[in-house]
Amino acid sequence: MPENKAFSLALIVLAVVATSYSLGFDEKQIVAIVIMSSFIAGTLLFWDQRLAFAFLGVSTLLVSGVLDVEHFVHFASLDIIAFLIAMMIFIGYLEKNKFFEFLLSRLIPPLASNPKLMLAVLLLSSAFFAAVVDEVTSILFMLSVVFNLTGRLRINPVPFILMVVFATNIGSSATAIGNPIGVMIALKGGFSFSDFLSNAAPISFISVLILILVCFFVFRKEIAEMRGRIFEMKKEKLFEDVQMDFSIIKSALLFFSVFTLLVLHHQIEEMLGLTKNNILLGAAFLGAGMAILLEMEKARSLVESRVDWWTLTFFIMLFASVGALKYVGVTSWAADRIVSGFGTAPEILTGVVFISSGIISAVLDNVLAVATFIPVLESMGALGISSDSFWWALLFGGTFFGNLTVIGSTANIVAVGIAERNWNVKIGFLQWLRVGAVVTFLTVSVALFLLYAQSGLIESLLGGVYG
Repeated sequence: MPENKAFSLALIVLAVVATSYSLGFDEKQIVAIVIMSSFIAGTLLFWDQRLAFAFLGVSTLLVSGVLDVEHFVHFASLDIIAFLIAMMIFIGYLEKNKFFEFLLSRLIPPLASNPKLMLAVLLLSSAFFAAVVDEVTSILFMLSVVFNLTGRLRINPVPFILMVVFATNIGSSATAIGNPIGVMIALKGGFSFSDFLSNAAPISFISVLILILVCFFVFRKEIAEMRGRIFEMKKEKLFEDVQMDFSIIKSALLFFSVFTLLVLHHQIEEMLGLTKNNILLGAAFLGAGMAILLEMEKARSLVESRVDWWTLTFFIMLFASVGALKYVGVTSWAADRIVSGFGTAPEILTGVVFISSGIISAVLDNVLAVATFIPVLESMGALGISSDSFWWALLFGGTFFGNLTVIGSTANIVAVGIAERNWNVKIGFLQWLRVGAVVTFLTVSVALFLLYAQSGLIESLLGGVYG
C-alpha cells in the first residue's frame, strides 16, 4: 500500500515536471511548482506524514536557492501564526472551564419538547460557535453534545454528526476568527472584523437557515426517530447540567471583553491612530495572556495541550512554500492567464474565483486551497484588477465547498477522526458525498447569488448577457 502511494506520488511529480517544462517555466519556477505539487500530493497521500513533506519541501527550496531566509520569514505569515496561537490558548481556557457547555446546557434542553426546534438551535449554535471561536474548537465540543444526545436516545449519530459539521463549516465564514481561511483573508486582504460582520455574516446566516431546511428534508426519517425516542424518555435529562460557578463567571467576563475588542478593533485603531490590525492581534494576545495568568501553575499545561503545534508548524511551511511561487513569478503567470482567459470584469472573475477555489477546496483541505489562491489575487491586484468581491468569493468558496467531501475542511477530518477513535463510528467517503453534494449545491447557489447581489454585480452580469 505505501509502495502504491509512493509510485502515485512519483507519477504526479513527473507529470508536473513535464507540464511545467512545456509551459515554458524557468528552472527556479519549475522547482517551486514541483515542490508545491509534491507538498500537496504528499499531504493527501500520506496524511500522517504531512509535516515531513512540509519540512522537506521548504528545505529543498532553500538549498536550491529558490527561496532565501529573508523571504522565508516574510512568507511564513507569522502574524497569522501568532494570532492562531493566542486564540487557541484563549479558547482552550474557555473550553477547559466548560464555558461553552454551560451556554448549551441553558439553551438546548428547554427545547426538547420540540425536536425540530431543538435541532435547529443545535445547528445554529454550531454555526455561532464556529464563528466566535473557530471551526475546530467548535466541532470538538459540539461533537460531545451530539454523542451525548444520540447515546442517550440510542440512535445513529452519523446524520447528526454530518449536520453539525455542515453548520460549522458554513458558520466559520461569518467572522475573521472562525477559520484559518478567515484569518488569512482578513490579514492579507486588509479586512476588519466589522467588514466580516457586514459582508460575510449575513450570507453565512442565511445559508445556515437554508442548511437547516435541507437537513429537515434529507434526514426526515432520522429526525422522526429522534422525536419518538425523546418522547419515550421525556422524564430523563438529555444533556449534562453544567452549574454556574466562579470559573464560568471568569470565563464569561474574559470572553465578552476579548470579543468586544475583536469586533471594534478597526474603530479603536482609527481612534488611537494605530496601524491596521494592531488591536486585532492585541485582543487575541490579551485573551491568551489573561488565560495564562488565570491558570497560574497550570498555565504551561494549557499552552502545551491546547495549542495545535503540529498544525501550526505545517501552516508555516505551507505559507512559505506558497510564497515561493509568488517569489519566482508563478502566481503572476497564473493571474495573467486568468485575466487573458476570462477578462477583467469583476462579475466574471468573482464567479471564477468562487468556483475554482471551491472545487480545489473540495479535493484538498480548504486551508491549502485558499493559501495557494491568495497570492494569485495579490498578483491580480498588482495588475490593477482588484475587487473586494474576489476575497469574499474566496472565503465562501473555501468554506462552503468544504462540505462536499470528507477531506474538504479541517473540521470534517477532525470530526471523522474523533468519531472513529472515540466512539468507533465510521463515516465513508461516499456516505459523506451523497449528502454533502446536496448540501453544497444548494448552499453554494444561495451564497453565490447573495454575494453577487451584495456586491452589486447582478446588474453588470445581466447587462453583459443581454447587452
